[in-house]
Amino acid sequence: MSLSDRLRRAARRARALWRVPMFRAGVRDCIPVTLGILAWGLVAGVAMGKSGMGVPLAVLMSVLVSAGSSQVAAMPLIVGDAPIWVVCATVACVNLRFLVFSVQYRPYFAHLPRGRRVAASYFMGDTIFAIFLHRFPEPVPQPGQLAYFWGAAAVNWGAWQAAVITGIVLGDAIPPAWGLGFAGTMALLALAAGQSRNRSTWVAAAVAACASVAAYALPLRLNILVAIAAAVAIGALAQHLPARRAA
Repeated sequence: MSLSDRLRRAARRARALWRVPMFRAGVRDCIPVTLGILAWGLVAGVAMGKSGMGVPLAVLMSVLVSAGSSQVAAMPLIVGDAPIWVVCATVACVNLRFLVFSVQYRPYFAHLPRGRRVAASYFMGDTIFAIFLHRFPEPVPQPGQLAYFWGAAAVNWGAWQAAVITGIVLGDAIPPAWGLGFAGTMALLALAAGQSRNRSTWVAAAVAACASVAAYALPLRLNILVAIAAAVAIGALAQHLPARRAA
């Protein structure tokens, strides 16, 4: 099959996917948070562009890793000629939150073939996770969930890669006075606050914030892992306490 035939086939698939109502719903729900994605992506891209690793390698890293926190965490280590195992361990620790996301996604997508689940896991970002759970709060499979996920993923991944590559190419042309890092952080905080709908989630969020600050001095950004573990533990405890009291 020639390249033109493959492109036409891909275009037909894209048009067919766009006709799915839940795919368009995922696109619409993800567009309002695109500004925060772009801001955080530019921060990561500028950090990668100033690392001295070169534009082609930086772009390749963005496509392969596709996780802003781990990219920013790995940059100082790469620039400082840290051992490769230290870089890998840091990225693994920062990305451990995706294990929590996977557990939350399991009731929705466990019935899918393994290949499709592996493909979806690459696009499983923080923003999509918040948007998806807001749309489907009940952990049961429903028609259109996968299409909704891919709609949100298309916007999230496309905006992220465009912002990162722009930051890599522009580099020093983006002044620090713009405060892009703060804008991206505020966007993520807004998403997290939107998901805190009851006392249990607010308590878990507060405990995670306190644990992250208290463990900030830990190496390899392990304070993120500590915050996640504390939030999961407190959230699980808060959910089980009412059931025990009722029993």
